[in-house]
Amino acid sequence: MDVMIIGAGIGGLTLALMLHKAGIAFRVYESAQEIRPIGVGISILPHASRELTELGLQPALAEVAVTARESCFFNRFGQLIYKEPVGTFAGYDYPQFQIHRGDLQQILYAALVERAGPDCVVTGWKCIDVEQTADAAIARFVDGRTGEDRPVQTGAAIVGCDGIHSVVRRKLVPDDGGPIYSGVNMWRGTTWWRPYLGGASYVRAGWLTHGKMVIYPIRNKLDADGRQLINWVAEIETPDYHQQDWNRRGRLDDFIHAFADWSFDFLDVPGLIRGAEAILEYPMVDKDPLARWSFGRLTLLGDAAHPMYPRGSNGAGQAILDARALADCFASGGDVAAVLKAYEDKRLQATAAVVRTNRSTPPDVILKEVHERTGDRPFARLDDVITQDELAALSNSYKKVAGYDKATVAERRRA
Repeated sequence: MDVMIIGAGIGGLTLALMLHKAGIAFRVYESAQEIRPIGVGISILPHASRELTELGLQPALAEVAVTARESCFFNRFGQLIYKEPVGTFAGYDYPQFQIHRGDLQQILYAALVERAGPDCVVTGWKCIDVEQTADAAIARFVDGRTGEDRPVQTGAAIVGCDGIHSVVRRKLVPDDGGPIYSGVNMWRGTTWWRPYLGGASYVRAGWLTHGKMVIYPIRNKLDADGRQLINWVAEIETPDYHQQDWNRRGRLDDFIHAFADWSFDFLDVPGLIRGAEAILEYPMVDKDPLARWSFGRLTLLGDAAHPMYPRGSNGAGQAILDARALADCFASGGDVAAVLKAYEDKRLQATAAVVRTNRSTPPDVILKEVHERTGDRPFARLDDVITQDELAALSNSYKKVAGYDKATVAERRRA
């Protein structure tokens, strides 16, 4: 068994580590010239944290990430709506980490090279086409910088881990179309800032019609003053957006007005935004779930298979769960096409449910309910608007869909 993994992102590197642990041959092909720490913050929820812990990575994660204590929801006037403990503070066996995407990628890459050797990942190989015969999967590459042809590669299977603009997906589903705009544009940045709310809180505030913020720390103790690296995302409903480009620079004047008076007693939100070294802008997009993503010796994983709105902190987590399911199917042995179909059977409907739920009732639906019930005004007594039991039910419903409710995580551990 020789598995070709297209893409050295979170999903591709996690899959490689899991295949190596199972004794299955693989190689990772990455179009970038080097594996560099790029991106901004992401969450590793308990279901994904469990898988990375089983790979022996929890100490490395704990060293660079922020171990989250609580998830909090506020309206745009700074009034607390709901909060709940997370990770081990909520009784899980595994922590919830908030981490810079580049830090997570570097941890995965370093572990993979240490365990499987430096030749297991090749960089500067841009995949341009895939095909298959009865006996092999075939991938064609060019140099990611010059465009010159690379040698044709063959193996038992190809796994497309190459993101929302996946070359492998376009080959498998040529009429798939482009990303679907949600109607929400996003601006993201990171800022060195003093710890707020104890330094381990994931905060969502406001609502999309007027402006919503997601704020959480992703690195600790950057200087002698104990400042953290704070990841923030500003989200606003708008018909205007630019085609998705993860590196498009955003302009402060395009959105700061929505948050100009957000001076909460625990955080100066406009000050946090203005303190960012750089701002990125991109639209919130996803794609409709596919009817299938395994075709003979070819399959998809992560954003290539099921791109979703970043409204449930679950994109990276679902890719990690994909990797676990696929590695388990390979380890069970059998015909390659049957292995990939078994993987699809495990994950296709589960991830489709997350895609749809992120559109309709992700965790921040809590903010929407309060926004609508109060008419976007401060409340005198929250219980007159919505009960804590109702809010907890909204939160717990999403956990079950995404697979990180306590029962599901505990069951996986017993299995």
